[in-house]
Amino acid sequence: MKWIAALLLGASLVPAFAQTKSSHKKQMDSHADFIVYGATASGVMTAYSAAREGLSVVLLEPGDHVGGMLSGGLSATDLGRYSIIGGYAREFYMRVARYYGHDDLSKGAYWRPEPHVAEEILRAMLDEAHVKVYFHERLREHGGVRTHAGMVRSVTTEDGRSWSAKVFADCSYEGDLMKQAGVHYTWGREGVSVYNEDLAGVRAETPNHQFPWPLSAYDEQHHLYPEVSAAPLAAPGTGDKLVQAYNFRVIVTRDPANRLAFPKPAHYNPHRFALLAAYLKQFAEKEGRAPLPKDVFLPGSIPNAKADFNNRGPFSTDFIGHSAEYPDASYARRAAIWKEHMQYTQGLFYFLTNDESVPAELRKAMQEWGLPRDEFADTNHWPFQLYVREGRRMIGTYVMRQSDLQTERTKTDSIGMGSYNSDSHNVQRIAMHDGTVKNEGNVEVHVQPYEIPYRVLLPQRAEATNLLVPVCFSASHIAYSSLRMEPQYMILGQAAGTAAAIAVETKKAVQDVSVSALQKNLHEHGAVLSLDEEITSPKKDK
Repeated sequence: MKWIAALLLGASLVPAFAQTKSSHKKQMDSHADFIVYGATASGVMTAYSAAREGLSVVLLEPGDHVGGMLSGGLSATDLGRYSIIGGYAREFYMRVARYYGHDDLSKGAYWRPEPHVAEEILRAMLDEAHVKVYFHERLREHGGVRTHAGMVRSVTTEDGRSWSAKVFADCSYEGDLMKQAGVHYTWGREGVSVYNEDLAGVRAETPNHQFPWPLSAYDEQHHLYPEVSAAPLAAPGTGDKLVQAYNFRVIVTRDPANRLAFPKPAHYNPHRFALLAAYLKQFAEKEGRAPLPKDVFLPGSIPNAKADFNNRGPFSTDFIGHSAEYPDASYARRAAIWKEHMQYTQGLFYFLTNDESVPAELRKAMQEWGLPRDEFADTNHWPFQLYVREGRRMIGTYVMRQSDLQTERTKTDSIGMGSYNSDSHNVQRIAMHDGTVKNEGNVEVHVQPYEIPYRVLLPQRAEATNLLVPVCFSASHIAYSSLRMEPQYMILGQAAGTAAAIAVETKKAVQDVSVSALQKNLHEHGAVLSLDEEITSPKKDK
């Protein structure tokens, strides 16, 4: 298709990465047309699209990397229907395919980059668009955002630097800029009655990623197993402040020349996995075979003998019950939660590979895998990004909800499409009244492709007129569970960057950006805004 050919001119990985470290103070630009906070995949696309429209753009990243989860372990991302992923998101994935020698996106395997390749491509795109990126620029925790007359005027980072712009975008997974700007937000699960969503709140039944047979929540001394909560289960449909489980998407390899054995972590305590040991002990009896890695992890194959290991089953990489504090926590508490998740993950892999309570067949199979030497070198080969599946959610101009995914799927202000399941992981593991253990919270409900309204990016007008929020966007827990995929974050990022350019050019509030002008620009750059426009011949994405 012609638009794809235009997008892919100069799509090789030749350009050098010219972004700037924060230590180079003399090179720093304190003012720009547009400031993007958070170099997630959405942040990259937000900055890239705005720069392509002629804005001067500064991208502030609290850490060391660009890409967030896209380069931080989530290689086997959830795509839904390929044909509705267009625009710059599709450009990124086409660059991935070409890197590995493919000229189309007709197979799911072509959409799966190694983490270092994903980051290299994203950095090349930023370089091509002349986006100035500054690392180690975390928003000051208190007093980090200055507002006046309903507008964000500047942000201050922890080194004391003040950054001003005409328009801002919070593209972080945490939404700290949004919060400090005074924008209304929530987190956790709404009750059924809030938006009339029958999938909302506490789940009456949680059939998936569940213990497949009755398993005691207590050990032989009738002590509650570690990783099981004694809290009572609330009534079905009840809202709460619990958050679906986070994890690390661990990249592993079978290549002996590239493989490092899973190390024994500091403060390792095998007892924390006693419930998993009890489950694995019963597995052969119940299933008629020994457990294998595929029974504990969901392996997503990626190039060069690697795999992205995700959560699978009742006890896996999801650190169930330990993410609820994260969305609204202090920086220090978030850092502690992050460390706890890493310790759990490292312990899990070491346990399955070495502990004698683990069936020998599973231990032997796990020993074929290890950490790749050529990934995450600066973080000891473990992913640098915690999978914050859901944090704060803005309560903005329009709150997207379950009905928008199921029965009211078209929008006059569509800026892109979603198509993946309503997909929320378990939020808690509890001891039931009958003494058995149960995971609660998982939602997996199929949806048809639906249109995403521009309004979900917009704070309420009285709160901020020059701020866009493409990651912690305005949606209920149930709607967010489908929209929270990296391709959709990138799609929303492209729309946010384009809207920022229009707002600057026309000197209007982001709420007053012409939807028709926005949609026209998005169409010109390959976005898919409705099923009438989906890409039906993906064999030659050029």
